[in-house]
Order: sequence, then structure tokens, then C-alpha cells
Amino acid sequence: MPKTEFSFQLISQNNKARLGKIITSRGLIDTPAFMPVGTQGTIKGVFTDDILKTGSQIILGNTYHLLLRPGIQILNNFKGLHNFMNWQKPILTDSGGYQIMSLSKFNKIDSKIGAIFKSHLDGKKIILSPEKSIQVQKFINSDIIMVLDECPKLTRDKKVLSKAIQVSTSWAKRCKIEFGNNHSKGLFGIVQGGLFKDLRTESIEKLIDIGFNGYAMGGLAVGEKQEDMFEILSETVHLLPKNKPRYLMGVGTPSDILGAVSQGIDMFDCVMPTRSGRTGLAFTWGGKINVKNSQFKNDHSPLDEDCDIRDLNKYSKSYLHHLIKSDEMLASMLISLHNIYFYQQFMREIRETIKKGTFNKFYKKYINLFD
Repeated sequence: MPKTEFSFQLISQNNKARLGKIITSRGLIDTPAFMPVGTQGTIKGVFTDDILKTGSQIILGNTYHLLLRPGIQILNNFKGLHNFMNWQKPILTDSGGYQIMSLSKFNKIDSKIGAIFKSHLDGKKIILSPEKSIQVQKFINSDIIMVLDECPKLTRDKKVLSKAIQVSTSWAKRCKIEFGNNHSKGLFGIVQGGLFKDLRTESIEKLIDIGFNGYAMGGLAVGEKQEDMFEILSETVHLLPKNKPRYLMGVGTPSDILGAVSQGIDMFDCVMPTRSGRTGLAFTWGGKINVKNSQFKNDHSPLDEDCDIRDLNKYSKSYLHHLIKSDEMLASMLISLHNIYFYQQFMREIRETIKKGTFNKFYKKYINLFD
């Protein structure tokens, strides 16, 4: 029986906000979608079954980190990350391009070769070429594969950004050749160009010429102001193909997501739900709550009365406050799970309001709530 071909259906729009579906051989992804981040094959502090119960339809893994641990031999033995971590829905993998920036002190770029890393674990030399990145993602058995790109740090230097576009475009071509004609998986190109419309336009045009199953906006959420990110999205997202999914990498807060959805973005990922959970910060329909604060010491109410996953609605803020103050790991587990649940409920409401044509009302209500 032939595998389902990777495809995207644009169902409707409410102004620029888009309602759609990504079709993969491992299931459907309703868009706009949020992907919990499982960099090393785990959503930190949360059971896989519970991730499913939150309504998550896809998660993200990372090529560089999975290459180091557990390594491609073990992943190959398990026929991919899905079996290894007991997750049978779609997986998207970042190519390792972000680590070229975030671990810059451990690597150097050779445009003809790729990124040459000195492992941050044991100092071992690792060459991550465009071809190697795709090969590793195939061992991971990713459903959505990202091209290897050069993601510069936040800068206004157009020479640096232009060079990154040249390198990223060259690597994107090599990635597509290595990817081949696998119609059951998606290959996404990554747009660079910083906060400059002309550079973003150049990058988009070059990637469209190569041709991909989807397109990501890279080089954002790297320290720029939110209004600057929204402005460059407003100026350039509409240049991307209408019939392909659009992914804003590494974003973000609920207000970041709302603003990006309003400009036509379909996919998001961020470590924020779990990273915040580990520090006692919860996202709720009333805004952000820092459970560490003394005001919650005797608060009998739960974070969300409607969330019965792991009986979260039976744990009071007072109890969570106690766990955080006592440095108990259960606190980060419970709040992280709550945050992922909230994010998925937030995305569900976004999709519902786009469908009903009331997204603008929802946007106005929540855009400033999470500042």
C-alpha cells in the first residue's frame, strides 16, 4: 500500500490568518499548529502519552543533538525516533542550523563543506554538511525535514546577512538533491535576511526557484523587538507560496503566535511552555502566573478547572507554590504539562475563530495579555 503523500490544504482565511491541514503519512496536522520541542527525543518533564492528551499533533526534534546522543546507529536500530521515544505521530526536525548560531564558539563555517563542530560534550570533531544533515534526519525518520542553513545572530550588517543568504541558498540546493524524490515526507526551505525586506525578498525568491514542500522564516526570535518581527512578517510573508505551509521557527509567547498568525503563519515551535514550567511560570486564559509569588501561598484554585489530564485541575496553586519553593521536580512536571495543554487549547481557539471569521476579535482580546 503506497504511503500518503505529504501535502497541504488551505481551508479558509480570515483576512491574512489561515486555517489549513498538513497531510502526512503519520497523520493530519491542523494549522495554525504549535509543536512542543523535544530537542533530544523528549519533551522535558512530560510523558509522551500526556503530550498526546494535550491535543499535540506534531513535535520537534533536533538533528545536531540527536546525532551526538543517542547517535544514528541506535536510531537506525529502532527505525527512527518515533519508535525510540514511543511517539507515532509526525515529527519535524530542525537541521542543526540553529546550533551553528547558538553554539558558535564550538564551530566554524566552511561554505563548501558545512559546519565544523567541536562537540560541546566531548570535544570530538563533527562535520555537519547539508548532505549529512539530511542523512541524519532520514535516520531519525522525520516527517518534516529542514534544510541546513546559516542563521546569523541579530545584526543590522547587511553584508553579514547577504552572505548568510548565499550560504543558505547553496546549502538548500544541496539538501534538496540529498533529499531526493521522497513524496511521503516534506522538505522545508528556510528564509533568511534579518529585518530587511529586500534581503528577505531575495531569499524567498531563491528558495521558491529551488522548490520546497514548505517554507520557514528563520533568523527571527533571536533578540529583536516583537514589533520588528511583526513588521518584517507583514512585509514578506505574503510573498511565500499560498499553497504551502509557512513556519515561523522558535516562536514563541502566545502574543507572538497571535501576531504571526495574523500575518499568515501556519506553524510554530518553542521551548517556552516547558522552560517556563521549570521556573514556576504558567500560562493561563487570565495571563501569565508566577506560582512562586507569595500571593499563591494559600490559593485553593487550580491553574485551569477544565484540564483533567493527570488530574491537573485537582492541584491547587497553593500546592504548586509549595512544590516550587521546595525545589520538588513534580512542580516543573505539572506546570510544564499545563503549559503545553494551554498552548494547544490556545491554538484550537485560534483555528476555531478563523473558521468562524471572528479571529480579529480574539486577537484584540489576547494580543497584549501575555506581555
